[in-house]
This record gives sequence, structure tokens and C-alpha cells, in this order.
Amino acid sequence: MDYQALLRKYINVVSHEAASDLHLAVGAHPTIRVAGALTPMLKESVLAPEDTESFLKVLLTPEQLAEFRIKKEFDFAYQTADGIRFRGNAFFQRGSVGIALRLIPPVIRPIHELNVPDVLETFARKSQGFFLVVGPVGQGKSTTLSAMIELINVERMEHIVTIEDPIEHVFEPKQSLIAQREVGIDTKDFASALVSAFREDVDVILVGEMRGPETMSAAVTAAETGHLVFSTLHTNNAAQTIDRIIDTFPANQQDQIRLQLASSLMGIFSQRLLPRVSGGLIPAYELLINNKAVSNLIREKRTHEINTVIETGSSEGMIDMNRSLADLVARGEITVETAYQYSQNPNMLQKLL
Repeated sequence: MDYQALLRKYINVVSHEAASDLHLAVGAHPTIRVAGALTPMLKESVLAPEDTESFLKVLLTPEQLAEFRIKKEFDFAYQTADGIRFRGNAFFQRGSVGIALRLIPPVIRPIHELNVPDVLETFARKSQGFFLVVGPVGQGKSTTLSAMIELINVERMEHIVTIEDPIEHVFEPKQSLIAQREVGIDTKDFASALVSAFREDVDVILVGEMRGPETMSAAVTAAETGHLVFSTLHTNNAAQTIDRIIDTFPANQQDQIRLQLASSLMGIFSQRLLPRVSGGLIPAYELLINNKAVSNLIREKRTHEINTVIETGSSEGMIDMNRSLADLVARGEITVETAYQYSQNPNMLQKLL
């Protein structure tokens, strides 16, 4: 069987149905995710173990395949001959290979087309500081960050270094000089690449994911020493993000990272993609802007009070998730039921609806 041709057929379905993901699992039909919902391709055969093994040989190089056999899971990027690009993960389940492919949009959409607040452009235009885009997997974090990096690329002559695992959006240099480094191919790990960036005359750094205290420490230090640093974390909101970073460090280092964060953090943007009444997905979001009050709360170990600051900080540009949800309901973009489903404080949401 020609598995390359079969994979191409599945990818055509992904494109035609405007799907975000393709899943290949033993014992199931090939399955796509459309507007957040999984949809099996019922006209296609149920996959056997030899099918997913054969697809993996199309997707990975022999060297990557050998590494997968050792690690039992593997992140990778795959690009078709006509430029359709995916971020992939291969893994074992019950002794068989499973594959998840996430479509990377071919065009980097500008911030104003993403239904996110225009104030994100302000952070992209800063000369230094630390900005995080957070949320669970598959909530559009990479798309938002890519739009911010592309704004810099279009407007300014900067040296941008991205450190990713794997490389997702491929940037075309415009005003800026861009180096994209893939963990495992171009560098050993995130922390090593970050330390190396200090010697690369870099202005802007994108860290694909904050992994471990070494990476976090280097990223915060880079922001403190005159660089503009962007990154992501799989956290639910701003307060949890700050706690997660601090708790990653040993107890004897937490006060130091707390002080560094208080001074270098610009903001934290948390987003979720919600099913839209008219079809498709639309983001709801929270935005924390680091001001004097927030810095003091971080220093004084009072991060549990940050949610209150966000709720009362709209005059300074902060955005509360419940207000974002209520606004989407008022505009008819999402249902009340969807708003409650995604709210972390339903009682407060009730007062806003």
C-alpha cells in the first residue's frame, strides 16, 4: 500500500474540512478535529498496527524513527511537498503506534484578524521585557505568538531567535533577521539555546515552551538584560502561571526568581478557543498587565490577589476572563451555556450576564 499517497488523501480532507488536527490510532478510523469536535472518517478503513507503523515511516526520518523507538514518544514537524505543514507527536499506546498531527496555518495572520485585543501589539512593540501567552494545549497560543513576532518582523530591524520543539510557523525575513532553531536538530535543549542566544547579538527571543528551571531562569534573565522575550506555559490563568514558574525552582531560589519576575514581566495573556454560534472557534481571554500593584503582589507572595487586580484593572487595559465571556455572549458569538462551561468563577460571571 502507498502510505504516502494515503496520508496525502487524509491531509486533503483536513484542508477541505478546515480541520485543525488529524489522529491516526489503531482500532479507529482516521479522525479529524473540526471546530473543536472529533469527527471520524467513516469511509476510510479502521487502522491496524501495521498502518500506523507505516505512516510513521513516511512522517519521520530514519534517525528520528530510531530516537522514537528509544524514547517511546517524539515531537516532530512534517511538511508536504506543496508546503502544508504539521506539528506532530508520535507515541505508543497498548503497544501500538499512535500519531497526532496539528495543522499549522500556512499564512501568519496579523493580530487584528485573530479576534484578540489590539493591545497585544503594544507588547510586541516594546524593546525589552517578558511576555507569556498561556492556556491548555490547542488553544491558539502559537498562533497568537507568531502574530506578535510577525509584527516585529514587518515593522522593525531586529535579530529574532526562535527556539522551538518542533519549529511551527516558518517566518520569511522582512525587516528583521530571523533564526529559527529546533530542539534536537539545531540545539540540544531550550536552556542551551537560550544561553547561546546571549552571544548571538539577539534582540527578540521566542521560547516555544518554558521547560524546567534552567529555561525559565535564562528567559527571565534575558528579559532583565535588555531583550524582548516571549514564551508559553500550559497554565489556566495569570496567577497560576506566576506560581508555576516560582514553584519550579528549589525553595532557596524562589525569592530571587520572584524578584526577577516582578521587575521583568510585562504581561500574561491567557486564551481559550470556544465554539462559536455561527460555526468555528473564537477566543475568550484574560490579560494581566504588570503594574506597580502587580509587582508588589509578586514580591510579597500574594499572587492569590492578582485575580482581583485583573477584575478591577480594566481602566489600565487589563481584561478579566469573565468579562470577555460576557462580552462574547452579549455579541451573540457564544451561548450562555458555553460561557459557564469555560468560566473559572461562575458566580462572578452570573453577575455580568
